[in-house]
Amino acid sequence: MTGPGLSAAPGRALAGAAVTCLAGAGLVLYAAGRDWAVEVTGRPAPLPAVEVARTGADVLPWLPAVALVGLAGTGAVLATRGLARRLVGALLAALGVAMAAGGLTVLLTGAGPAGPTTDSTVSAPQWPAATVLGAVLLAAGGAVTALRSRHWPAMGARYERSRSGGRSSRSTLDAWNALDRGEDPTDDDPGADR
Repeated sequence: MTGPGLSAAPGRALAGAAVTCLAGAGLVLYAAGRDWAVEVTGRPAPLPAVEVARTGADVLPWLPAVALVGLAGTGAVLATRGLARRLVGALLAALGVAMAAGGLTVLLTGAGPAGPTTDSTVSAPQWPAATVLGAVLLAAGGAVTALRSRHWPAMGARYERSRSGGRSSRSTLDAWNALDRGEDPTDDDPGADR
């Protein structure tokens, strides 16, 4: 059954959301390690000007940590199901919005005002823009997870015993005793000929 809220292939939707979150958080983490600005401070002659490169982690110290939480949350999307998965998706969407706001703030206002001893700041706007792009990808993947993950498959669900299947009445001790006697404890009818 397909419709506007359901995907024809739930496994593909899960993989798509996970890859989107992974790409977004990875892009933010990569961009946070690049130089976002170079501060140039002039000194009296004959000394050369001092250039100090500031990475995204220098400008927004919380950015790499939040990106790592986004990467971990991507793994949690794959490992959880039900309400827990939807909550993780909502968390990822919120993290993406927060990182996008930080990147937009730096993109619009610069990597920081020039201080009293700093003559100028040369910015590299591509890295805050990459941060915004990655954050939007993370937020989109998290939002899709939060809203549409109800019917997605769970990790390892095919190996779990169904609830409707009957359990053997044998206890664990009986199974070990059957092994001691050379019998197969998983055989439902131990007396049947093979």
